[in-house]
Amino acid sequence: MRISEQWLREFVDPPASTRDLAERLTSAGIEVTAISEGLPALDHVLVGEVRNVEPHPQADRLRVCTVFVGKGKSLQIVCGAANVNTGMRVAVILPGGHLPDGSEIHTTQLRGVKSQGMLCSARELGLGDDDAGLLALPAEAKVGHLLIRELGGADKVLEIEITPNRGDCLSALGVARELAALYGQKLRLPDCSPVKPGIKDRLTARIEALAACPVFAGRIIRGLRADAVTPMWLRERLRRAGLRSLHPVVDVTQYVMLELGQPLHAYDLKRLSGGIQVRMARSGESLKLLDGNKHTLEPDILVIADHKHVLGVAGIMGGSDSSVQPGTADIYLEAAFFSPDAISGRQRKLGLQTEAAYRFERGVDPTGQTRALERATRLLQEIAGGQAGPITKVAATPRVRARLRLRQAKLVQSLGMLIPGKAVSGILAGLGFMPSRHGHNWQVSAPAHRFDIEREEDLVEEVGRIFGYDKIPAIPYPAGQRMLPLPEERLPVSRLRDTLVARGYQEVITYSFVDAQLQVRLTGSPGIALANPISAEMNAMRQSLWPGLIQTLRYNLNRQQQRVRIFECGMRFIQQHTEIKQENVIAGLIFGLQDPLQWGLPQRNNDFADLRGDVEALLGAGGHTKRVDAVADTHPALHPSQAAKLMLGGMNIGWLGALHPAVARELDLNGPVFMFELSLEPLRQKRITEAAPITAFPALSRDLALVVEETIPAGRILDLTREAGHPLVSEVRIFDIYRGKGIDSGRKSVALSLILQDSSRTLTDEAADATMRKVVQRLQDELGATIRD
Repeated sequence: MRISEQWLREFVDPPASTRDLAERLTSAGIEVTAISEGLPALDHVLVGEVRNVEPHPQADRLRVCTVFVGKGKSLQIVCGAANVNTGMRVAVILPGGHLPDGSEIHTTQLRGVKSQGMLCSARELGLGDDDAGLLALPAEAKVGHLLIRELGGADKVLEIEITPNRGDCLSALGVARELAALYGQKLRLPDCSPVKPGIKDRLTARIEALAACPVFAGRIIRGLRADAVTPMWLRERLRRAGLRSLHPVVDVTQYVMLELGQPLHAYDLKRLSGGIQVRMARSGESLKLLDGNKHTLEPDILVIADHKHVLGVAGIMGGSDSSVQPGTADIYLEAAFFSPDAISGRQRKLGLQTEAAYRFERGVDPTGQTRALERATRLLQEIAGGQAGPITKVAATPRVRARLRLRQAKLVQSLGMLIPGKAVSGILAGLGFMPSRHGHNWQVSAPAHRFDIEREEDLVEEVGRIFGYDKIPAIPYPAGQRMLPLPEERLPVSRLRDTLVARGYQEVITYSFVDAQLQVRLTGSPGIALANPISAEMNAMRQSLWPGLIQTLRYNLNRQQQRVRIFECGMRFIQQHTEIKQENVIAGLIFGLQDPLQWGLPQRNNDFADLRGDVEALLGAGGHTKRVDAVADTHPALHPSQAAKLMLGGMNIGWLGALHPAVARELDLNGPVFMFELSLEPLRQKRITEAAPITAFPALSRDLALVVEETIPAGRILDLTREAGHPLVSEVRIFDIYRGKGIDSGRKSVALSLILQDSSRTLTDEAADATMRKVVQRLQDELGATIRD
């Protein structure tokens, strides 16, 4: 929100600089994000009067103007604006002066005619976007005065960020109320006294949706002058707030909204049929709004209607058919209180964003409708004349807000210091609360405009922020320091992260919301749908980290990053009957070259073995490498022949493999992608390392080549070999797998290297041979293996 400092100081004028005001507001929770000049650099721009206009002798579109600039001085200026006319007050830059963009104005010849300055449009002066003609100044503007003086003088504009709970500060009055409390000054209010009705005309109003619209008020105003023009001071207030001047009636409603925080809407009275109805939209109704678009209305949208038509979407935007036009003389002026719940989300549904909806969503003062109508009526009569009818108001029974108790002990406990009771009462009263002190406690009634005050802690916050958090002393908390236990069998997640980082991975953090269609490709299920997604591509809760990693990969590939190694630790969400299971997992992805480009190593792409090595390093951090079996299986996201599920103690703890080629093609990935995902909890259960003495006795090595069925996994062969050779087989490795000549179809040759060692004596060949026979027998019995010669 942008607000003029001059405007604020009409409400309250503390003895403080602009920067001090901004700092005090920010420290009180009303954040001032920027301070800018209210006017561009107009030091060389004067008010002039056009005394004579003649055609240019050499150019049909140019005019030669005689412009009086005060002190008996007139200048000849060539101008091309179509709206220039005799008697017009204009903005003039004299030779030697500068435009706001820095351009210097000189005496020059235009098509052979001398021009001694420049007449300016609003756009050229930085006062708006209108460049269709000259900026027409009001007739009362004094010739020869600096334009900046006629525009109200130098000013600063505060840009303020208002938190969603402080809708009461979305106006000059709201911010000024904060300043009055901060500086202990009295608030000066604009003239909102009742306007005496000059006519008896009134329009009946009926509220059919009282919960959505508890208060609706309006009045008829007749006889507005069609030639009325919004005065310069009001146009400037709107411009400095970031709004355009459109029409005197519209400008007044915008001005009152900025001043008091109450949105208003004006209807062309002759376009209304019968009384006003406030109701929910009916099936099939549609409306062309002021944005020029026709919108189909759903039954959950609150509308303002007459007896025949829908006139507007309540609290968001009016309809174009009933809007005020340049020739409108009679209007119906409306002010209402719409429930935030009735407005919230509706403007997004309609694809709109309006200042009125922004305020109604956060809550406006439910008692301020009559005040706003009186203020707007008085301004309209000053600008355009007219006679007002009586205000008609329809309201539900007002909600009685409970009185809250504020304990001094609670203040001391929360703020860490004793604030004098008189100061507490003054702060609350200055903010518009009604405090009643009883000993060391207060009974407090919150004003109607403070929707955010619901409990004692809210009152503590109000006292603390106005008193000044900077005044609360910093007192070291006398907390005892103790070392927390770190169980040896519990592996910190940081160890797992460090393991992957050491292997060249980078950690990423992705959204918990993913594209349901992408999730179907990668998990086979769309996951838990979101009722109100922030975008169409983030419409489901993730049940795997893979969608986020894949999207990160695509993002990087689109930016010419051809080697990607990323991982993430996070939570996945899985629907289990009526509950949602939340599980922490760690997942990773590799793509492209195994090593960064360099001269010392040959270039090669990642493969399944590289990914398995990374996963084994993760498992090794907790001592699980030999306890986890990789079992070939199928997964919807993985390549049929390069996918494995990881089993630990009979429990599936995750998957690893290559992304399915069909999925890779759908996602426009131009190379193999390898991924893994593991449950974190089993990985963090660390096996305690047991020390064993180093034997002094030598080891023997034996090799064994056997032929088995193609479907038998290598892990099964290794497990049986270890079991059969226990306790002498200390290590077993596969050093070759062969398929081809000499091996039957459907079978494979697996070559094993076994290390045999006895910790208590020197192992003899006879003992070693006996152990090898036991291993061979076990493999023959269990797997149908045959020994290859």
